[in-house]
This record gives sequence, structure tokens and C-alpha cells, in this order.
Amino acid sequence: MAIEQIKMPQLGESVTEGTISKWLVSVGDKVNKYDPLAEVMTDKVNAEVPSSFAGTIKELIASEGDTLAVGEIICTIEIEGGGTDKAPETSGEAVSSAGDAAQAPDVVNEGSKTRYSPAVLKLSQENNIDLSQVKGSGAGGRITRKDLQKVIESGNIPQVSAAKPAEKSEAAPVQPAASQPSTEAQPAAVQSAPAPSVPVAAGDIEIPVTGIRKAIAANMLRSKHEAPHAWTMVEVDVTNLVEYRNYIKDDFKIKEGFNLTFFAFFVKAVAQALKEYPQINSMWAGDKIIQKKDINISIAVATDDALFVPVIKNADEKTIKGIAREITEVAQKVRTGKLRSDDMQGGTFTVNNTGSFGSVQSMGIINYPQAAILQVESIVKRPIVMNNGMIAVRDMVNLCLSLDHRVLDGLVCGRFLQRVKEILEHTSKETTSIY
Repeated sequence: MAIEQIKMPQLGESVTEGTISKWLVSVGDKVNKYDPLAEVMTDKVNAEVPSSFAGTIKELIASEGDTLAVGEIICTIEIEGGGTDKAPETSGEAVSSAGDAAQAPDVVNEGSKTRYSPAVLKLSQENNIDLSQVKGSGAGGRITRKDLQKVIESGNIPQVSAAKPAEKSEAAPVQPAASQPSTEAQPAAVQSAPAPSVPVAAGDIEIPVTGIRKAIAANMLRSKHEAPHAWTMVEVDVTNLVEYRNYIKDDFKIKEGFNLTFFAFFVKAVAQALKEYPQINSMWAGDKIIQKKDINISIAVATDDALFVPVIKNADEKTIKGIAREITEVAQKVRTGKLRSDDMQGGTFTVNNTGSFGSVQSMGIINYPQAAILQVESIVKRPIVMNNGMIAVRDMVNLCLSLDHRVLDGLVCGRFLQRVKEILEHTSKETTSIY
């Protein structure tokens, strides 16, 4: 008999932790290789974690609702034959990611120093807990997140003395996967601050913050702290585009089986402009700027309690019809919980359809580490003074661009928006094919 560990896999680019939303097995259950063990939720995707082994569930180390760093152990499996049933590491996205992540024990003793996992150290720092006074319930007396959560719930928190040297404890390193940026490079401003004390009155409703909401908050905070945001806007006359789309939408739905949305036209125009202004399709990488070759458009898709950002790969090579199909497909995946980690990876520029909520002007937060995000606002009818001096009612839309001023300057962004505007204003049934 041998005991093998299942660890938290990396389920997307820049994902550093995941939340166990539901266990699909119990202690004592027999499982086969690739059987789903748990549902895991991140800020990018919901996914099932498959078993890397065939055997019997020995221990569920993490509880439902626990958030663990990539590489932390979530459960153990007892197998026969000394681990010969281990699944190949390339046989599934979650299995592969888990196999790549290094072990991250919650506490390791090294001489006079005690080293803790990043999750344990982070929770202790947020609550000013003296870890030397906490008794661990894990193997070898290791301190787990559960131990700290019990201490916090009890209200009897051993406080860290101001005179105690900080060098006595260190975070146990977690080997980042190839696509995972190390969290050690994050500035102190991005680290979570202690929760504010908010009075709760009668009738107030306390809503627990889910793992995915925490992850979204952390990514947005990082973007605002690290990227100096600038903002610009243009208004676009899309009267001809609206007439064209409304003219063909019913026949298109009958022929293709899905809707031809205005958003598909905007995504196509942005992809074409990015090809002409590749500087916009860039990312900040500290001592260099990476100008991406592929044009992969991230689009925001919201559910009642979360926001997902699936990616339309190589959007510049797709027709308006092809983009409309992908928008429909990824939106359906999000709403049915079938979005895969591959659907979320590789985005180079984000287009957000804020107009679907009736918004006419907004300032988006950049989808880190991308360099810009474009908000497509609501199409509204407005009186416009035409070139001949006459006033006409036209279909107008505002395009609002937030940019990372480390990467981009106003000149190139202005030209990029002018080009998007030109493409949209010249979209009509006479000049544009959707196929």
C-alpha cells in the first residue's frame, strides 16, 4: 500500500489559488484514474479535479469552501502497488497542472526556522496571528488553514508581539507552473489588507465572500495598483451598421441557428484595428514590453454572482459570422458551468459589452496583464449635426478605452480608436460581408 497526494492544480494563466466548491467523493470511496474528485472554482473557470490514481480516498484535507494555493494538497489516496497506477501527467488539463506543481506543506521545520505555506502565512498576517502559539492538527503537527480559521472563529487570537523578529517564519516556496507568474514579485500594495470593522445592524444581511469573488477582487486590485490607468473615448455613428444588422438578423438566425449580435461587429472591428496597430496588443513585463503576435480577444461574460472572461482566439482571422458563433458558444458555456480552462487562456486585449446594461459611458479596469480594455457602450439615437449643417437622428455609440500608460501613449491609442471608428462607420450591406 502507498499513500499518494492530490494537489490543487493550476486551472488557468495567472491563477494562483482555487476554492473547493464541492467534494464529489468521501473518505473510503473507491476511485479510478481520471474520476472527478472535486469541483474547484477560481476567478477564471469552474472545473473538476480528476484523480491521478486508482485507489481509495484516505483523507479529505481541504473542506468545501476552503481556498488553497496551487500545489497545496487537497486530499490523499491509498493505492496498491506503490504508485504504479499514477496517471500520465499529460492526460488531462487538471492532472497535468497538478503534476507540475511542487509540494507545498503547511509547515516545515528547518533548524531554528519554521516555514509555512503561503495560504497559512497570508491568513496569519491578515489577522495578526502568532503562529508559534497555534497548535497544528496536520501531519507532524503542521498548521493548516482549518486551524487558523478555528482560532479566528473562537475570538481568542494569539497576537504577534511587536518585538518578535519577523525572520523566524518564512513562506514555504511553491514552484510556479510555466504560465504562472510568481507572487513574490507583487508589490506590498497588492497584498490583502485587514478587513475593515463594519457594524452590522438589525436587518442587515451578511453575504459570505466566495473564493471566486475574492480572486476577482485581488486581480482588480492588482491591476489598479500596478497599471497607471488612463482613459479616452470616441463617439461613433453606427447608423448604417444598425440598418445592415437589422436587415439580415432574422434570415441569419433561420439559416445559422444563432443570433447575429451587434457585439460581433465591434469585436471584428477591434481585431482588424489591432492588426494595424499591434502596439495596443501588448503586455507589460517589467523590464520589457511583450507585443503579442496572436490577436486573442477576451470578452466579459457575467453570471448572477461572478464575471468570466473567455477568449476568442485569432479573432482577426475570423469572419463576423464566426465571431458571432463563438460569442454564443462561450456565453452558453459560462451560464451552464461548462467553461474549460483552455477557454480562458491567451487573451491579449479585452472588449467589454457594457452597453448591454444600458451604460453610455464607463471606465473599465484593465484585465491584467493586458495593456488596454475597450468598453462598448449602448447604441442610442441622438440628434447629430451633419456635415451639411442639417440635424438628423442617428444611431450613436461611445467607445471608452482604458489603457496602461506604462505600455501605451495617447497618440497610438487615439489612432487606434480612430481606426475602429472608421471601420464601424463604413460597415453597411454595400461594403461588408459577414461571411
